[in-house]
Amino acid sequence: MQVSHTITNLIIFVLAIYVGYHVVWTVTPALHTPLMAVTNAISAIIIVGAMLAAGLTEGAVGQIAGTLAVALAAVNVFGGFLVTQRMLEMFKKKAPKALAAPQAKQQGEAA
Repeated sequence: MQVSHTITNLIIFVLAIYVGYHVVWTVTPALHTPLMAVTNAISAIIIVGAMLAAGLTEGAVGQIAGTLAVALAAVNVFGGFLVTQRMLEMFKKKAPKALAAPQAKQQGEAA
């Protein structure tokens, strides 16, 4: 008995969803920023694969699906870099409040 390629691809897709769900939800909060950076790198690789799929496919449906995959992966990479940048800015040191308070007091006296 031979299993069709569609069934095999569907099984791989479902397993990828299952494994991805469990991997992401078991990550500790301290590792979310590195995980986002790795995800952006993977999405960049997906863009290359989608461009190859869109370019090498002879049928119109495959070319449309490949072009859609390139567009969605590009949005994912761009959004991922924005989120990663915002997450990294949360770790930057802020100005101490002790220096800001005397300056505000001096401005109040001058008025």
